[in-house]
Amino acid sequence: MRKGRPDGMLQLTPLMSSVQDLLAELQAYGMTLLRPTQFLQLGMLVGLGVVAQLLKMLLAPRLYDWLRAREGWPKWRLRMALLVLQRLRSILFVLLAWTTYGVIAQTTPFPSRRYLIGIIATIATAILVVSFATRAIRNPALRRLVTWGAWIYVTLHFLGLLEPFSDFLDGVAISSGDFRLSALSVIKALVVTGVLVAGARLLAQTAETRIGKAQDISPSMRVLAVKILQVGLYGAAFFIGLKAVGFDLTGLAFLSGAVGVGLGFGLQKVVSNLVSGVIILLDKSVKPGDVISLGDTFGWIHALGARYVSVVTRDGKEYLIPNEDLITGQVVNWSHSNEFVRLDIHFGASYHDDPHKVRELAIAACQDAPRVLKTRPPVCHIVGFGDSSVDYILRFWISDPTAGLTNVRGAVFLALWDAFKAGGISLPFPQREVRILGDRDPGPMHPAAPEKEPKPE
Repeated sequence: MRKGRPDGMLQLTPLMSSVQDLLAELQAYGMTLLRPTQFLQLGMLVGLGVVAQLLKMLLAPRLYDWLRAREGWPKWRLRMALLVLQRLRSILFVLLAWTTYGVIAQTTPFPSRRYLIGIIATIATAILVVSFATRAIRNPALRRLVTWGAWIYVTLHFLGLLEPFSDFLDGVAISSGDFRLSALSVIKALVVTGVLVAGARLLAQTAETRIGKAQDISPSMRVLAVKILQVGLYGAAFFIGLKAVGFDLTGLAFLSGAVGVGLGFGLQKVVSNLVSGVIILLDKSVKPGDVISLGDTFGWIHALGARYVSVVTRDGKEYLIPNEDLITGQVVNWSHSNEFVRLDIHFGASYHDDPHKVRELAIAACQDAPRVLKTRPPVCHIVGFGDSSVDYILRFWISDPTAGLTNVRGAVFLALWDAFKAGGISLPFPQREVRILGDRDPGPMHPAAPEKEPKPE
């Protein structure tokens, strides 16, 4: 930076010097391409590209037909074969380029006559390897970003332009006192942090799989352990990545204070849900697999998140309930301490049916219904004498509430219907007696009333 220029601005002198050095390197490299031998090699490379395209047009249909016939292959093998077919032109070009390079090396002792072909073949091979390696990244946008970044890096590296380009990026910098931030430092920080985050994610997924198989740990504690491990690994990856490229972490103290103020004013609900999620995991009030009722929502817990709980209902809907609602609201946990759930069914029978027989038939029918536990026998009691029937309640137990409650109730009702029909038990319904009266005497005051004759004395 020039003397007297205020801080916080681009350093123009190093930047211009870096630009001039980069342009000089590009000019020098371009001059080497003007030689007759290089023109000949460029023509050969163009011809190899045309031959690779023609070979792809000839071989691709047959290879695709051959791949369609391999239906019994595992999915990973089919994906790899399809990826090879999609990169067929690049593969053919690399094979042809290296073959041409080898033939020229055997026919002429001058390295300059095969130099450009070797450089292009090397770059094409590196690009092809990067294309295959980045398929492991599932996110399409991230995979595209990493692919293009790796292609640029390998191209500059093999062309010998990596150092001038790095100097150029290092010249694009902002300074403020002792703090200096350059474009090269930002790129290095992103790359190092990205690699560390990817490694932390791989470790977290591996640990999650291992912890998930530990049956001696409760489900809620497994989720809590995984969350703590993920936060620790990702936080360590972030700070180690910044420290590795020379960032002064003490400067983040002010930022953390500002973030704390922001949390206090604008992110109260977010923080409340995060803290509530930790409390839920610690007190084990709900855990994955529990069947809960919260208001009109009835379903089982699919996952415990940092901000919400995923509840899946029987109709396939997935409700994302904030953790704070589970802490402050009334939640019915059907399987908190065990999986046993008792269900009640109300029905009625006629007064002329024997109540002892009705109870026996109801209990026997319920025991034969699917999903009803035999270890906890059903019971049937009289609960009242109604206007049209004797009222009963039938109670039974199930151990799989995640399979639904309405369907098991329907199965028990159907079993009662069949048993009562076979046993001669009638299911009453309200009956009303309607009487139709004839013409009534309108009375003497009615205008249409006939005059009465006087009684004889």
